Amino acid sequence: MELLQGDGAGNLREQVVERVRSEIVSGRTPPGSVYSVPGLATELGVSTTPVREALLELARSGLLVAMRNRGFRVERLSLEALENLFTMRELLERFALETLARQGLKDRNPLVKLADDVAHAVEAGDVPAYVAIDRAFHAAMVGQVGNPLLTKMVLQLRDDMRLYGIDSAEGLKQQKVAVQEHYQMIELAAKGDVQQIGDLISLHILTWKPLFKAALERLA
Repeated sequence: MELLQGDGAGNLREQVVERVRSEIVSGRTPPGSVYSVPGLATELGVSTTPVREALLELARSGLLVAMRNRGFRVERLSLEALENLFTMRELLERFALETLARQGLKDRNPLVKLADDVAHAVEAGDVPAYVAIDRAFHAAMVGQVGNPLLTKMVLQLRDDMRLYGIDSAEGLKQQKVAVQEHYQMIELAAKGDVQQIGDLISLHILTWKPLFKAALERLA
């Protein structure tokens, strides 16, 4: 991991959360791995306070399990849980984007900027950056609906996923497809095309399921 930079403990905590979440969700830190607060703080070049706060936040979200005096263990995800996550993600994100298309897109500029950033991460082969920025893109899309609870639920479901195999040859190929789909979502939301944006987000989510399931089965 690269050293972190920031002006305050809150900013550093958020950076640690984003970094560790990306490492876990992408599968680069496998199930059963243990994060040590002092060790991670040294690795990132920061004090232990923002690291401890970040790992506690990730434990509350279910990605980690706190072990008394032993650090934080990466939680394992079952195939059944993965299936349920895909079901609920498609249901809620499809509802969100169809609602956005009905309401009309208020501001496309930040979405285009984030879509560009995702594209740059894919071009650079930076999987943790792709995971983090892709999350930010979808948060911004759903956020324009204006329902904070919906946004929170969508992000929690995304954060509970395990994107194992995302940096395989097939995963890298699908990342490139996802880049183009992001721009299509923006256009469809701007046009108010409810049916097409619903179909697109369903495809955008479910295309990944066979890849993630196969990778998770290999870890079982």
